Amino acid sequence: MNRFITLLICVISLFNISHAQKVGLVLSGGGATGFAHIGVIKALEENHIPIDYISGTSSGALIGALYAIGYTPSEIEAYVLSPRFQLLVRGDVEEYQRFYHQEDEINGDLIKISFSADSIYHRFFPTKFVNSTYLDYEMMRIFGTAGESVAGDFSKLMIPFNCVASDITHKKSVLFNQGKLNQVIRASITFPFFIHPIKIDDNLLFDGGLYNNFPADVMNSSFQPDFIIGSNVSSNYKAAEENDVVSQVINMMVSHTNFKLPTANGILIQPKTDVTTFEFEEISNAITAGYESTVLLLDSIKNKINRRLLPAELANKRFIFKSNIIPFKISSITTNSGNIKSDNFIKKSILPYSNTIDSIDFSKNYFRLTANPAINFSYPILTLKTDSTYHLDLLVRKSKEIELEVGGLFSSRSVNTGYIGISYSSLKNQLLKIKMNSYFGKFYGSLKLNIDYQFPTRVPITLSSYYVMNRWDYFRSLASFFEEVKPSFLVQNEIYQGFNLKHPVGNHTKSTYDVRFFKTTDEYYQTDNFTNTDTTDFTSFKGVNLRWGIEYNTLNRKQFATKGKFFSLKLKYINGLEDSESGSTSVEKYSIHKKHQWFMVQPEFQWYFLNQKRLHLGIHLKSSLSTQPLFSNFTASILSMTDFSPFPDCQTIFLPEYRSPQFVGLGTNFVYTFMKQLDFRFDAYFYQPFKELIKNNLILGDYDKPLVLSEYMLSSSIIYHSPIGPIRLATNYFPKQKNPLFVQFSYGFMLFNERAIR
Repeated sequence: MNRFITLLICVISLFNISHAQKVGLVLSGGGATGFAHIGVIKALEENHIPIDYISGTSSGALIGALYAIGYTPSEIEAYVLSPRFQLLVRGDVEEYQRFYHQEDEINGDLIKISFSADSIYHRFFPTKFVNSTYLDYEMMRIFGTAGESVAGDFSKLMIPFNCVASDITHKKSVLFNQGKLNQVIRASITFPFFIHPIKIDDNLLFDGGLYNNFPADVMNSSFQPDFIIGSNVSSNYKAAEENDVVSQVINMMVSHTNFKLPTANGILIQPKTDVTTFEFEEISNAITAGYESTVLLLDSIKNKINRRLLPAELANKRFIFKSNIIPFKISSITTNSGNIKSDNFIKKSILPYSNTIDSIDFSKNYFRLTANPAINFSYPILTLKTDSTYHLDLLVRKSKEIELEVGGLFSSRSVNTGYIGISYSSLKNQLLKIKMNSYFGKFYGSLKLNIDYQFPTRVPITLSSYYVMNRWDYFRSLASFFEEVKPSFLVQNEIYQGFNLKHPVGNHTKSTYDVRFFKTTDEYYQTDNFTNTDTTDFTSFKGVNLRWGIEYNTLNRKQFATKGKFFSLKLKYINGLEDSESGSTSVEKYSIHKKHQWFMVQPEFQWYFLNQKRLHLGIHLKSSLSTQPLFSNFTASILSMTDFSPFPDCQTIFLPEYRSPQFVGLGTNFVYTFMKQLDFRFDAYFYQPFKELIKNNLILGDYDKPLVLSEYMLSSSIIYHSPIGPIRLATNYFPKQKNPLFVQFSYGFMLFNERAIR
């Protein structure tokens, strides 16, 4: 009897469901404003209002698709408010997805321009402002497996779904109700010039809101629901104006949308919020606005929709859908970079040895590959195989072979330095990169040639050879740009060449083995009383430098960082021959030829341990421990020693009081962020030499008693981090200088090629 009653109830339920009121939800575009749809869905679900179909465009397509594959409103809200989503919309990646080994050495560039060897004269205006690597990975991770669980038929998702994108070639809106789910969502949210566009069926697609920003007509014709709930946060752009170029361009790109519902059986929710299109950091306010606007209309909605979807029924529906999604595991891969050898490199980078790879290893290998400067764009697509693993189709666009870098330092002091670099990359079975850069100015000049070979092994290895020439020309004063510069009292020249082997130790750490052959030449006066007719003392040192170093880096900027960590440890063995000759101002005439060898250990650690919205606090430790012997005279010995230069301005001044073979320096870094990209910075450092070289009656000089002397230095600055380099007003204090306090205004980076040994 009980079985009969149960069967009868099921039959009646099925009959009622088949004749029940079907509800369609339409979600407009609107960028960050469109996240109000989350609040709308949240209010509807809390009040058991059924959602049987979803049509969306742009951000509405993203939110609608998340709900259609079983995400709860709370899960969607938690995801879009998470730090990972904020990184995604900024075009950044998470720390564990950075790959320090792949990053170029830091230099003074402010602008980078890329072009191909066969199209140098073509325009190279960028088609994106945001790197879409993380976005495309997340779209695959979230939607790839879910879409494959229904074989690309969106009507079989937990909630039947469709969305629109814009075909700019044929100037029409394109409806998607099947295909690769991550691909069509990505197409629908691709705002022009903001995100790299993609192709589907050889058609270049952009944001669905360009031609249909409220697909209520699509909902009505595709699903024919009994009732439509529309959530709209957009409006048509104002008409083009004669003197407003932006309005003219927008009207050429965008078609006007009909924001009315196509049927009387519907209700339109229009959340009001001050959140604008690109204010993704404010989407919490948009969600609240969507929720509150829906709550105000709930009585009307309930009066017009008599059917209810109870939480238990909805939870069971989610469980059934999610349980049919096959876990992520890749067993094969195809690429189409346009070159067979390049494809081999890419495949080996993703699947180095194993036949299958899970989501964790794939994530690591994928971001390691995309961090490679030779890769400009990659797009992953999954296809479910009969053995319940996935095939990865990886669309890869190589970077243009030639890259031009321009930059330098423009300062109120006489240390202005230009920078130019040019590189050529070739990605085949191995990555070959040839780069030449040059710094040029009165204070500093340098030329560097570097050749890298990278191999797609399980642990990628880079072999490099290099040739470097450096020159520093120090002046006796801290002259400003408008003051007369006194004759130079110290000129240092270096030439070195060598090779190294680099390999990663995790994502943020690299290890380097290096052999270099060098010759340094110092020309200097040992007195303040000299003229342009006097000849300098002269010391050259020629030999070999064997080095090993390990370096960890998560700092957020190449200079003037505000968060992250840095650690390095360098071990060096130096062996060479000194040649020193006296000049016209020397108190003693000498000609010395002498062999030297020594070992060095140089640890450095920096950590911004406090990172609030406006306040950042860090510590910085730097030390050098060396068995270096004395050279032929006091000045030659000082010049050969490692200097303590914790902030950039130190490197533009000769400061003998901060040079020693053995020392430790400790400082604190205080940064207050007034507004986005504008910082006040204060750096204070204490310097303690273990062995301090002092002048005495001997030309050689001598070491003072250990730990007798100590020094400090201070720097404060206001820095605006513009999109093309920092603009900085700094005040520095070095207490032992004749003029200890000086002010400097600068634009650009104070960065130099590496020294030979010092």
